Amino acid sequence: MPFLLAPLRDLSHRLPRHSAVVAGIAAAGLALAACSSSSSSAPPAAGSTSASASASSNKPVNIAYLSFAVENSYDAPMLAAAQTVASDQNATLKVFDAQNNPQTQYSQLQDVINSGQYNGIIVQPIFGTGLTQLVAQAITKGIKVVNMDQILGPNLGTDQPQVTGLSANVAFVPTDIGTKLGQQVVAACASKSLQPCKVGYLWAIQASALDVAINGAFKKAIAGSPVQIATEGQSFFTPTTGQQAVQTMLQAQPGLNLIVGSDQGIEGGAIAIATAKKTGKVILVGYGASAAALAGIASGAWYSDVAQAPASEGRLAVQALIKAVRAGTNSGAIDPVAGLPNSGIVTKANVAQFTAEWPG
Repeated sequence: MPFLLAPLRDLSHRLPRHSAVVAGIAAAGLALAACSSSSSSAPPAAGSTSASASASSNKPVNIAYLSFAVENSYDAPMLAAAQTVASDQNATLKVFDAQNNPQTQYSQLQDVINSGQYNGIIVQPIFGTGLTQLVAQAITKGIKVVNMDQILGPNLGTDQPQVTGLSANVAFVPTDIGTKLGQQVVAACASKSLQPCKVGYLWAIQASALDVAINGAFKKAIAGSPVQIATEGQSFFTPTTGQQAVQTMLQAQPGLNLIVGSDQGIEGGAIAIATAKKTGKVILVGYGASAAALAGIASGAWYSDVAQAPASEGRLAVQALIKAVRAGTNSGAIDPVAGLPNSGIVTKANVAQFTAEWPG
């Protein structure tokens, strides 16, 4: 999962369901009818309420989509799904690509707010706490905002909105990922009766708030078990860097039993393990549910994976934003993996039940 967040030094610091659009539209129609009766003694024209509802349901939605990095393999299916929904719902979507630069994203959001051209914004934060004040400003100006993918705020242990007035929060909880990863590593080590079980922990970006939250939850999940973090590396969410990191880890700890990290990092790690002629001797646990991960689990090369669903995020985020603009619906927290089997944990026993939403 290619999240790129700001370093910790920059920090100052998931299942309500959607409301029915019909209810919001009906309320708008009733309000208009009441207003008409108070300003005129003549009865409202036949069909005026339904006409009002129709106008609301067709209200133009101009969406600013703030992407962390359009060319990222994780972000691409998210954006594609968002664009499909916008097209199907007669909404326009303008993409702003921050290219992994938090300062660029901050300036883009400022420009979007000041332009007056958008009645809806989707933010995919690089540095969540850095955008909260601007998001609050947009909401004050009457712009509907939906947060997507990353946590918008300082608490990385919840998917509940952390900015007052946010129309929806479609995001994964980093601490949930860390907990599930830890539980899967403990199970993998137990499956081989490894005591102790020497683990290579592959950070994505060690200085990011996301990774710190995942790592903290991971350590709590393995506490009291035979699992030991024997060495660490960093993948930067890329297979090539992951391969290099795992090569170094294997050299430092020839008796390493398991590697855990993001799907991209584990992809590279699998190559390093094969090069070292240790395929089948080192267990692999990842997170992301990419096509590469599902193929690895199906073949037995990977032990398990913690699912993510970027295309679902893009689809759900645009759907929620359109409801907010057209019907005033506040959708709250939306869990993008709520309907997945086994709480989103992919194993060889259930991998056929999962469909990858991104390549890896």
